[in-house]
Amino acid sequence: MTDAARRFKSLTPLFSPRSVAVLGASSDPGRIGGKPIAYMIKQKFQGALYPVNPARDEVQGLKSYKSVFDLPEVPDVAVVAVPASIAPQAIFDLAKLGVKGAIVLTAGFAEVSEAGAAVQAEMVAAAKAAGMRMMGPNCLGLFNARIGYFPTFTSSVETGWPLPGRIGIASQSGAYGTHLYTAARNRGIGVPICVTTGNESDVTIGDVIGWLAEDPDTDVIAAYAEGIREADSFTAALAAARAARKPVVLMKVGRSGLGAKAAQSHTASIAGDDAITDAVLEEFGVIRARTTEEMLDIAHLATRRIYPARGTLGVMTVSGGAGVLISDAAEACGVAMPEMPEHAQKKLFDLISFCAPRNPVDCTAQAFNEFPKVGQFLDSVCADGGYSTVLGFFSQTGGAPSVAEKLRATLRATRDKFPDRLYVLSILADAEKTAAYEADGFSVFEDPTRAVVAISAMHRYGDAFARATPVSPPAVPAVMLPATTPTEAEAKRLLGQAGIASAPERACADADAAVVAAASFGFPVVMKILSPDILHKSEIGGVLLGVSDAGAVREGFATLIARAKAHAPDARIEGVLVAKQLSGGTECIMGIVRDPVFGPVAMFGLGGIFVEVLKDVVFHRCPFGPDVAERMIRSIKGAPLLLGARGRKPADVAALSTMLSRLSVFADQAGERLLSIDLNPVFAMPDGEGAFAADAVLEIGDA
Repeated sequence: MTDAARRFKSLTPLFSPRSVAVLGASSDPGRIGGKPIAYMIKQKFQGALYPVNPARDEVQGLKSYKSVFDLPEVPDVAVVAVPASIAPQAIFDLAKLGVKGAIVLTAGFAEVSEAGAAVQAEMVAAAKAAGMRMMGPNCLGLFNARIGYFPTFTSSVETGWPLPGRIGIASQSGAYGTHLYTAARNRGIGVPICVTTGNESDVTIGDVIGWLAEDPDTDVIAAYAEGIREADSFTAALAAARAARKPVVLMKVGRSGLGAKAAQSHTASIAGDDAITDAVLEEFGVIRARTTEEMLDIAHLATRRIYPARGTLGVMTVSGGAGVLISDAAEACGVAMPEMPEHAQKKLFDLISFCAPRNPVDCTAQAFNEFPKVGQFLDSVCADGGYSTVLGFFSQTGGAPSVAEKLRATLRATRDKFPDRLYVLSILADAEKTAAYEADGFSVFEDPTRAVVAISAMHRYGDAFARATPVSPPAVPAVMLPATTPTEAEAKRLLGQAGIASAPERACADADAAVVAAASFGFPVVMKILSPDILHKSEIGGVLLGVSDAGAVREGFATLIARAKAHAPDARIEGVLVAKQLSGGTECIMGIVRDPVFGPVAMFGLGGIFVEVLKDVVFHRCPFGPDVAERMIRSIKGAPLLLGARGRKPADVAALSTMLSRLSVFADQAGERLLSIDLNPVFAMPDGEGAFAADAVLEIGDA
């Protein structure tokens, strides 16, 4: 068992205990210390329930105990609902007793002051020393309705108890986590388990996702996060969910100013931590929901457990307008809608001469006058079209009493012939009829656009689950960073040790040396000021292109020195870098930014307008192999320019992929002192001719 698996497993006493103590137990079922007891009594908690209150002998009909040391057994978990002033002693006592988990509902710690954070740290230290997992403090608790377990003071269950189902919610926010639960329940969606993590002093949202990923009774995980505190457990949890083929849909809110805080990194200014979060989620096949409605749509459809890889959508509709709407939504979401084969279109024309059989397949309302034709159209969409997902738009017709039962029977017949497809309906019907369609295996949406968004998510899950295991990152020699930020020449030397090639170049201390270097490379050449204190040379006119002869080299040398002294009089100037000017390649950009949560992250994009204006870039956590690098390169919108669009000769994508993967390993090995790397531009030469960094900036932090 891996460390991550052990960490997830250690939460079982918290989430599925056999015995529960409630500290601060109240006889008033409306108080924080009373609600958990009242809820568990009402829902017939399957284990032992022990109220603890030194002032009472009985609480809500149960025997009460003066102290945790008076309990008849060591409980699996304790709910701490005592004032903040005595909560630390409660944790110390529970740790001493050997309790496996504590749920601290009490607030007033790290969320309010530095002093509170210090006390919270003491509580966590005591818990960890005893091997006790601690949830919270300042959390709303959780519920696991399967066993009647409700260590929470949420009022959401007062309006209705959880429905049976196989969706689990993990949320940093107690109020919003239970909002999601309530919204799901009100839609008839079963969410029997919901966990809120509060201050995350120990148990994090990643831990909860990991536990749900390994829970045999959970199929789909819905999560809400404001920030990721602990990257290792989070990424391990997402990996566990993907390995178990369990979809994770995440609502991640909040945007920090990482890009604005990055003083000298072009890469970081493009990134921002929200872009990096998106990259991490994409890496593990997590869908990021924009709204509560979207999250519940995706989670609900995912419970069908059909995730088509390279999925295609076939649409049958009774409305041409709806077909156009669905097609627009599919294109926006990247959902493929291939046309029906010609022979199938002819067959459908023979059935109804004025139908539209391409895809969307519009059978028109005429089909409902000859009901067997509805089934023939549906069967053709499945058999002839071969679509992995079928969306039927039947609007209010599907809810009409004169049609609904016949339509249900027709749909069931098609489903029985093609049971491997994902079936979705857009129907307006009352709750009873909608539930009947759902029970038949058809997920129902009123809005067809929402249906397409959810379908798109299922296809993306399928692609993620089918993705091959990445190859190992390449081996790179040990990285020894200099004491301070190096010059461009030194940066390229360091990167060259990792196999990252640059254009032929030479550092020159005087004009004579520059002329000799230029002659050895052949004209024209590029000349750049060489200074560890001037990282972005073009901003001061510190780069000269197309220097065509010896005289121009001498003149250029003098010009660069003069500009550097004028714009940065205190800068250390080591001379001028003379490099061979490359031609015939495609300009790209590669870089590294150090994210405060996920560590070094690599960036790739095309150069020029593509990065400066369009920000057509992609990110990925380091390190990774050339297969992941190639997938990154091929994923940008401008990739056709590298792959041979409009008669261009394809670029050396293999060399680019190798360079990018080696850069990711270099960054991973360099450690926390490496703040950023910018390789801009990188010239991707024609296929077979390699890739070369024409400029390199390494930003190094203090030792």
